[in-house]
Amino acid sequence: MFELFLTDEAGLQLLRLKKDKGPEKRYKAVKKSLEILSADPRHRGLRTHEFTGLKGPQGEKVFEAYAEQSTPAAYRIFWYYGPDNNQITVLTITPHP
Repeated sequence: MFELFLTDEAGLQLLRLKKDKGPEKRYKAVKKSLEILSADPRHRGLRTHEFTGLKGPQGEKVFEAYAEQSTPAAYRIFWYYGPDNNQITVLTITPHP
């Protein structure tokens, strides 16, 4: 089990999704994906893969996990391992361009 930390940006994105009652389904999908990420970052359903266009603050490898699939502007979660063992930092939660 991993402890999740959200950057200010990721926390704001999650709060915006929660407050916007339009895509309540989207918020639930992101929340569920965060729970799965905490339990198993390599879970098949997340389709986790390295995102080479971004690095963590100390040069950490950044990974992309799917919160939604086959949906226009499907949401993605960008994260890296750390700062300590058994911890994951979520950089941002954003719609796929």
